[in-house]
Amino acid sequence: MSSTREPGAPGRKNILTICLLIVILLMFAYAVFGSRGVLRIVQAEQQKQELQQRLADLKQQQQELRTEIERLQKDKTYWEQLARTKLGMVREGELIYHLPDSDTEEKRQ
Repeated sequence: MSSTREPGAPGRKNILTICLLIVILLMFAYAVFGSRGVLRIVQAEQQKQELQQRLADLKQQQQELRTEIERLQKDKTYWEQLARTKLGMVREGELIYHLPDSDTEEKRQ
């Protein structure tokens, strides 16, 4: 019995298979590396988390500043504390003693 194969059929099937594989690989590459690909989505999600953390930090800083503003507007003892620590001011009649640091004494000897 003789087989009735067409001589060019296996070559065409191989070419068709190779073309389909190339198309599938291109689609896969676009799905991963394209403008809306998996890598872009992962990067966008990471950026979103970083921005949410920054927003939370800024909200906390804003609340701290509001608290400080409120204290400055209403709390006179806070004013005094700031004047003493930041400006070095003293009340009338107070004496200030400056003690040398222990590091400074060790350097002199």
